Amino acid sequence: MAKFFIVFIGAGFGGSLRYYVSALFYRIFPVLFPVGTLAVNFLGSFLLGLLIYGFDERELISSNMKLLLGVGFCGGFTTFSTFSLETLNLLKESQFLLGGLNILLNVAVSLIGVYTAYIITR
Repeated sequence: MAKFFIVFIGAGFGGSLRYYVSALFYRIFPVLFPVGTLAVNFLGSFLLGLLIYGFDERELISSNMKLLLGVGFCGGFTTFSTFSLETLNLLKESQFLLGGLNILLNVAVSLIGVYTAYIITR
């Protein structure tokens, strides 16, 4: 049961920060394209990459900290469920180019985030 609460706490912080970061991006950029979700997916993937490649593989963090930050925080922070909803809405509105671009960019920047963290930690 303790592990559940560890994940719960991390997800609460991650979800709250996701809301803040996404709202910040939407204040800066027009709402035409879901750039807030794109930014959060990159940052979350980058942070998860740092956590796993930089700390976990080197056994610098405990399993509870990995649960708190990896499963909880990063799970609450990244937004692939939001990404899916926004993509479907673009496609439903016949915005096929933007929908396809949203899929391509979210997958690409998430992979780049994890890979960048991998390179930095090597």
